[in-house]
Order: sequence, then structure tokens, then C-alpha cells
Amino acid sequence: MRTWLSRFRTFRAHFSAAVTLAALAWTPAAHADWCGDGLWVDAMVASHHFHPDKDFEQFNPGIGLECWVAPQWAVTGGYFRNSLSKPSFYGGGVWGPDFLHWNHIRLAVMAGLISGYDYGSYGIGHNHTVGPVAAPLIMLDYKRVGANIILIPPIPSSDLPFTLGFMLRVKF
Repeated sequence: MRTWLSRFRTFRAHFSAAVTLAALAWTPAAHADWCGDGLWVDAMVASHHFHPDKDFEQFNPGIGLECWVAPQWAVTGGYFRNSLSKPSFYGGGVWGPDFLHWNHIRLAVMAGLISGYDYGSYGIGHNHTVGPVAAPLIMLDYKRVGANIILIPPIPSSDLPFTLGFMLRVKF
């Protein structure tokens, strides 16, 4: 069982990372040209797992950024509490081609790295807890607000099934 001091240290580290990400989002001079096609702050909210016999955490709070460097390309990264009640950090790229973009709906794919799961022989880092991810996205937006729905593939070594993730978005 973790003591209150270790919980506080973990919270402090995650809070510091979130504040750093937020501070980077609000420095317009440094990122005005680099994120010229939009800077979004994402709030991870919930997930749904396609496994009838297991219980997973469905509430997964977190925060992230999407920096659109071109009309079809973004760089993304962030933090959330995963379905196994562990901290997860992610980073990668998003590709949302124009031919899959209709008014307020865009189909895209995200690829990168994510931590907080046991990847077995595919993992890297301490205890093989960092691994690759490639996942399709449905991106919804209206003016400066939106939502992302992401289909995360299963991670067999963590006994994690297909999962739908839900994020809310705000554009800056």
C-alpha cells in the first residue's frame, strides 16, 4: 500500500508535467508559426473496453496537446491515468488526410509511443512498459471545441482488449 507521501510525490510529478505542457501551449510567440494550423488542448475523459468478463477503469482523466504543423499533420503528446490505474504518457504524430475530412468530422490515424502497459518483448524501457501504438481516430470539431474518439488496439501482454477512448478538445 502506498503512503500519502509517495502519492503526493506522484501527483506532484504529474501535475508538474501537466503545467509544463499547458505553459508551452500559452507561449504564442514561440509556437505561432510552428502550430500555424491549430493548437488544441485535449482532455482525456473516459474509455470503454470490449471485454465482457473483466473490469477496467472507465474514467481516465488526463491532458494533452495537438499541434497541427500542416493542414493534414499534427504532433501530439500528453498524460492520462490508464485503464489499469497506472500513469500513461504518449507522444506521436497524427495524419488526417483531406479526402477523409467532411465539414466537422475528420477521420485520422495516430501513431507513436505510449507508456504504462506491459508490452512484453515488444516493449522498450524499464520493464518493457513503453511500446508502439497505431490507432484510428474520429475527430469532431465545431469552431473552437471538439471531441476525439480513438480505437486503441489490444495489448495482449497486459490482457487489455480493444478500447474506445474519449477526449474533449479546445482550440487555442
